Amino acid sequence: MGKGSGFGKTILFGEHFVVHGVPGIVSAIVSTADATVKKAQKGINVIDTRKGAKGYAEKKKIQQIESIERMLKAMDMDPRKVAMDIWLGGNLPGFSGLGASAASSVAIARAIAEEFSLVLADEKINDIAYEAEKAYAGNPSGIDNTAATFGGLIWFKKNLSMDSNIIEQLSIQKPVEIVIGNTGIVANTKAMVTGVGERKEKYPTKYSAIFRQAEDLTNEGRIALEKFDLPKVGELMNENHRLLQEIEVSCKELDHLVDLAIKNGAFGAKMTGGGGGGCMLALTPGKDLQKKVALAIENEGFEVLRSKIGIRKD
Repeated sequence: MGKGSGFGKTILFGEHFVVHGVPGIVSAIVSTADATVKKAQKGINVIDTRKGAKGYAEKKKIQQIESIERMLKAMDMDPRKVAMDIWLGGNLPGFSGLGASAASSVAIARAIAEEFSLVLADEKINDIAYEAEKAYAGNPSGIDNTAATFGGLIWFKKNLSMDSNIIEQLSIQKPVEIVIGNTGIVANTKAMVTGVGERKEKYPTKYSAIFRQAEDLTNEGRIALEKFDLPKVGELMNENHRLLQEIEVSCKELDHLVDLAIKNGAFGAKMTGGGGGGCMLALTPGKDLQKKVALAIENEGFEVLRSKIGIRKD
């Protein structure tokens, strides 16, 4: 029986913009998707026991099967000739925006490799998970699978002219508490990414200006993180959310949770992930502030995940 795990993630700066070559900053979180794979007699059978937004597993089922087929092809295996049972679990909830699909892809890839005696470096696992992510995102940036594979705090830039992306591990003085609030809406990442691409092509002048702002903001965010200037990081997160609103990927539920977090003392807050639902992220240094913001969100009937950014890979 093969086993594997992949980190969940939250994007601090740059979602959607990274698809088009703007740098982004992503942090793995402590929660993981875990998978086991066992050879079977017939077919590819998936049992998904992850906790998540209502309907998450059902709505992602078709994409999940496609992702596994893509994964096998990237491993030089014929999906028509492979039979296996896959179990998915772990403590990473299946909330849209936490990189759950990428985390599960990394976990499954590692488990398949172990079960079928394939020796694959992390770089290869990352490439395989990127192929799997195409089933969920259409034109993924690669930022989710990179965080899921390597963990830590990562500076990421998609190289639009070459195969290899720019990946740089960052560090901060110590891990920082965050709150992730879930709207309960299962987002369609592929549709959101496609929509941004279409509007960018339709309104080139407007979108070029927004994308330049996003790049400047991410560069400032890196400096603020390395200086451990958390108030500045929060301020930039707020601005990042405004830009995401401008490219029409937020929604009223995300905006409400962002406003609620800031009202209750969060240093900054923004949507995280593909948008159109899914999750938001609040910067809440210290356990007391984290608790206050988390309770404020929970008291309005939304699920939360308490976590930290800046967790280094073991």
